[in-house]
Amino acid sequence: MKIGFIGLGNVGGKLAGSLLRNGHDVTVRDLDRAAAQPFLDQGAAWADSPAAMMEACETVITCLPSPAASAAVMEGEDGLLGAVGPGKIWLEMSTTDEAEIKRLGALVIGKGGAAVDCPVSGGCHRAATGNISIFAGCDRATFERILPLLTSLGRRVLHTGPLGTASVLKVMTNYLATANLLTVCEAMVTMKAAGLDMATTYEAIRISSGTSFVAETEGQIILNGSRDIEFTMDLVKKDIGLFQAIADREGVPLEISPKMVEIFDDGIARYGERELSPNIIRRLEDATGLSILADGFPADMVDDEPEEPGYEVVRGGRA
Repeated sequence: MKIGFIGLGNVGGKLAGSLLRNGHDVTVRDLDRAAAQPFLDQGAAWADSPAAMMEACETVITCLPSPAASAAVMEGEDGLLGAVGPGKIWLEMSTTDEAEIKRLGALVIGKGGAAVDCPVSGGCHRAATGNISIFAGCDRATFERILPLLTSLGRRVLHTGPLGTASVLKVMTNYLATANLLTVCEAMVTMKAAGLDMATTYEAIRISSGTSFVAETEGQIILNGSRDIEFTMDLVKKDIGLFQAIADREGVPLEISPKMVEIFDDGIARYGERELSPNIIRRLEDATGLSILADGFPADMVDDEPEEPGYEVVRGGRA
């Protein structure tokens, strides 16, 4: 299978790297040709346009920062849709809007191709090692066709149901991660104000019922001071905004979600939309005059688990 990959940013670049590391025939494209050079050096081919990529490849993956960017790649001049036909598969690995993935997917299916929304979850450090989790929304026949590909990109692969379901679940998980981040920030600043040692505070969180994936990973990056998880405030705002839109559409009167949107709106106004997302803690540091730092914590999140063959996740375990 020849695989095309469009979007070599923080997440996409790591996923494309997993494809090459696992021996796939890969063609790449990015608006920034320089971003593609490391992949070309490793043997990837270059596509002059999305349409040219779709013509050359059986499967094309997009991993882009917004629904608008995906639409431009699909429907723009020399876009992917112009070359879709029977046997072609489009995999959307961006975190996107359910309605938009259904709209674009219907156009692909209408031309005889197959469409899958398959966002990833677990952070850039797990994307780099092939240990990330992948959701896949599509018909079962298409899922079984792409499962070998997905298990070379990630460790845990969940078939979520029809097209669009993966995107709904993905923004839900990002909402939960953001809620975890904000509560970790409040907990750490409050403990600092109460005179607690920050390294001890981290260990108390880690071994307790209050821990979480975010606390154990981003918590360390906050304490180091780098705060670099390769994710920015504008992307958080997009994701929690998509979650809020689902709740609004379904008539669910959320209380915490609107406050989270408000907090990130304020963070963006203060520090800029491209500020690193864990630096949302700066709002509390600025308000209290406290610095939430501790020695001995890493500057980057690193996945220290060895890469393992991926597998399908089913209720109760693995297939």
